[in-house]
Amino acid sequence: MSKRKTRTWPEAPEPLAGTVIDNHTHLPVHEMQIPRADGVRLPLEDQLERARAAGITRIVSCACEVPDFDPMIALAAEHPQVRVALAIHPNEAALHAGHADPSPDGLTPIPQAHHTMSLDEAINEVASRLHHPAVVAVGETGLDHHRTAGPGRHAQKASFRAHLALAREADLPLQIHDRDAHAETLAILRTDAHPDQPIVFHCFSGGAEMAGELAANGWYASFAGPITYPGNGELREALKAMPRDLVLVETDAPYLTPAPHRGSPNASYVMAHTVRAIAQLWGIDEGAACAQLSANTDAVYGMW
Repeated sequence: MSKRKTRTWPEAPEPLAGTVIDNHTHLPVHEMQIPRADGVRLPLEDQLERARAAGITRIVSCACEVPDFDPMIALAAEHPQVRVALAIHPNEAALHAGHADPSPDGLTPIPQAHHTMSLDEAINEVASRLHHPAVVAVGETGLDHHRTAGPGRHAQKASFRAHLALAREADLPLQIHDRDAHAETLAILRTDAHPDQPIVFHCFSGGAEMAGELAANGWYASFAGPITYPGNGELREALKAMPRDLVLVETDAPYLTPAPHRGSPNASYVMAHTVRAIAQLWGIDEGAACAQLSANTDAVYGMW
């Protein structure tokens, strides 16, 4: 008999003692983007209602491929609790530049029809939408040395620098994707980021030493489900090293589902478990943690 655990959608959590904002997720713009678990795709409306009931009352949803830009803005128009972040994802940047080499993790990217658009043209698609009232951030951009091989990394750096400039010109915060590229990401920020530019490391994955550099520069660290995983003690030490007013929380759904539901699909309502883990690590009650996280998020993106 198989001992494989059944993969289902996480049950609705107990409501939080306060309200918080999921500052980085990927809401589905069509049904096929919703993961299937035990044969079920949990509809977007059900996901949003569960989030509201749990205390996750506002959401920043990231679209980082050109075909998703306009559908995500339309989704925000239908749901007043949703705002949008737009960018060309680092791995998309490599494909727009014509690099589809096998990646270090063993996968070979498959270019899609929209990748015939040049990287400059794709970045212009971002720029043309940044003044839409639903758009509150530029992201996610940065470097990914896990999923993109060497030839595509030059395109990632060029794209990262271009997005930094776009965010500065549009007076918007920047959400950074940094995977296996801490040193290179920090090096670009040291030379290209404006001192007063709001910078958010989405799904922060560094340790306490890197957290110290973020704190010294006034950059934010956004923590997701991995902070609840037993083997991630270094990540929990990084949270403790960050000033509390520079900490945000997110899901990065449908990925990175927090414990105790790791392995199941993720959604904003499941973030309650991550918030509770942060409150415990801070040694404060849940309501105080929600208030701190909400104030931090409003300071970055404003209120809506």
